[in-house]
Amino acid sequence: MSAAPSAAAMAAERIAVNGVEIAERTIHAEMQNHPAKSPEAAMRAAAEALVVRELLLQESRRLGHDAPADGDQAADEAAINRLIEAEVETPSADDATCRRYYENNRRRFMSPAGFEALHILCAAPPDDAEARAAARTRAEAALARVLADPASFADVARETSDCPSKAQGGQLGLVQRGDADPVFETYLMSLGEDETCPTAVETRYGFHVIRLARRAPARELPFEAVRDRIAAYIEEAAWRRALHQYVAILAGRASIEGVDLKAATSPLVQ
Repeated sequence: MSAAPSAAAMAAERIAVNGVEIAERTIHAEMQNHPAKSPEAAMRAAAEALVVRELLLQESRRLGHDAPADGDQAADEAAINRLIEAEVETPSADDATCRRYYENNRRRFMSPAGFEALHILCAAPPDDAEARAAARTRAEAALARVLADPASFADVARETSDCPSKAQGGQLGLVQRGDADPVFETYLMSLGEDETCPTAVETRYGFHVIRLARRAPARELPFEAVRDRIAAYIEEAAWRRALHQYVAILAGRASIEGVDLKAATSPLVQ
């Protein structure tokens, strides 16, 4: 297997599609759209992408899709889209295909685990030391009441909390990872079911009294809930395969200099 050409070697080599040359400056400009581990890899990916683009533009002109020859990028993209829409067809994913994918990939379709939580917030700006101290005192007093009488949590929340959840007795509903302040989540997730954190928890919002009501484990989602998502994935994958094959057919009929699309290390179409 021959080594990939260096960026310098590629720059010195003529790159053309059916005699239409792709300028070195155009390749350099395209490189920004193809981040890679080396300049050589970025240049190869850029050159391949531009060769594919030129193949599609030439085919769009041949088939009368009004691709201009003046380099208008927006008009070029529109012509390529018209060509692809007309020439690349993929079937819709039917229920049987979607259900087969679902049955083979059930673990992908799970609701995330969560935590049913309650809290009492004693709010204070992070840069106001006096307000923070007062909020800590309020939170510790509320915590003492709750620890002495766990059944009083809702009443204490309604009387004390600065969070709108006080109207629901401090109930936050289902909290999933990433939903809440990281410090809040760390303490919440360390609790057992129906356990109140024994310390007032400080976050940037103030001080919290936290209770974990229940852990909600991940659960399998029914097929009906994910059918549309599966269909979209299957149809997108099929469309990409069909487009790749279409480009390969065009490349096989064309005279391409400087780039070997059969040996391309990146996808022929993005």
